[in-house]
Amino acid sequence: MKIELPQPRLKSDVCLEEAIFKRKSIRRYKNEPLTLGELSQLLWAAAGKNAWGKKNYPSAGACYPLEVYAVVSNVENLPPGLYHYNGEEHTLELIRKGDLREELAEACLGQRCVATAPVNIVIVAHFERTTSRYGERGIRYVYMDTGHMGQNIYLQATALGLGTVAVGAFYDEKVKEVLGVEGHPVYVFPVGRLL
Repeated sequence: MKIELPQPRLKSDVCLEEAIFKRKSIRRYKNEPLTLGELSQLLWAAAGKNAWGKKNYPSAGACYPLEVYAVVSNVENLPPGLYHYNGEEHTLELIRKGDLREELAEACLGQRCVATAPVNIVIVAHFERTTSRYGERGIRYVYMDTGHMGQNIYLQATALGLGTVAVGAFYDEKVKEVLGVEGHPVYVFPVGRLL
């Protein structure tokens, strides 16, 4: 099932400098849904297309080793489930139905922010896309790419008045089991409304 997302906004009331200044890690969220427009904007900031037709995060050698998944539990007009984000088309593809928050939170060492967020954005790396070009050094580049994408998510969440936190503490194999997709999970970003 392919879902067309609302087109991303290219201007907001929050300038980049303000978003950088106000950015912080937020682990507690209101029990309220996000809009499909907010999810669209977050995913676009992570891995959508820019003015030059490239992805929004810089990538060593333009290898783009990262895939973005949304573990959705409470987004208006979107059933709970695991979705893959296609940045080329700006669409979501439903991978699996159901609310996976509790399972994902357990895999993330029981972190409550993961269990209570209406959306968890999960970044999954395919190291071979970069290491096939750069050898072992490509591993370092993949982690750099992940950091670039993570900062985009942080700044976009801040600009939208939402909270997020970069979660790197998790059992890799358990997160892979929850997602059931190829690749290696490297980051989880729970996102929700500020308390």
